[in-house]
Amino acid sequence: MSYVEAGAPSDARRARRRRALITLGLVALMLFFAFWYAYSYYRSDNTRRAAPRPVCTTAATAPQPADVTVNVYNATTRDGLAKKTAAEVRKRGFLVATVSNDPLQKKVTGPAEVRYGPSGKKEAALVLQLVKGAKGVQDARNDSSVDLVLGATYKALAPPVKQVPTSTATKGATPTKGGTATPSTAC
Repeated sequence: MSYVEAGAPSDARRARRRRALITLGLVALMLFFAFWYAYSYYRSDNTRRAAPRPVCTTAATAPQPADVTVNVYNATTRDGLAKKTAAEVRKRGFLVATVSNDPLQKKVTGPAEVRYGPSGKKEAALVLQLVKGAKGVQDARNDSSVDLVLGATYKALAPPVKQVPTSTATKGATPTKGGTATPSTAC
């Protein structure tokens, strides 16, 4: 005769149920954390994007002579012309880097030629005011330096342009009842 244990099959079922419940619980917990991570990632991605803010732009100011680096070159046969002119250009407040004969050895028939790169257009416009009749020539340089190449008909620098002082206290201001001006805030 064999002895059958009455509790054996039920203990095995309980163990299987316990393992199934633990496995199911772990899968549910892993799914919860996966969804939580995805939600937090999605939410943090949206919160990182700042709402568009109004952008205040001010008008670009024209460069001042102290901001412009000028190379003064002599394309004529007159000795000392570049050195003398460079001293006058320095007196006008420009930074003078190189004073020499024209490295390109071009024949400049007019009073002067102003050579500049794409990033030096504003600076070149300021240097063009130094010599009446000067011609601007854009080249492939990468910096904002400007070359002032003195030509055959160069005599002297043009007289300095007088700056009209502007009052900055009332610029961009709105008048009020008492006749005083308050600065306007656009941004």
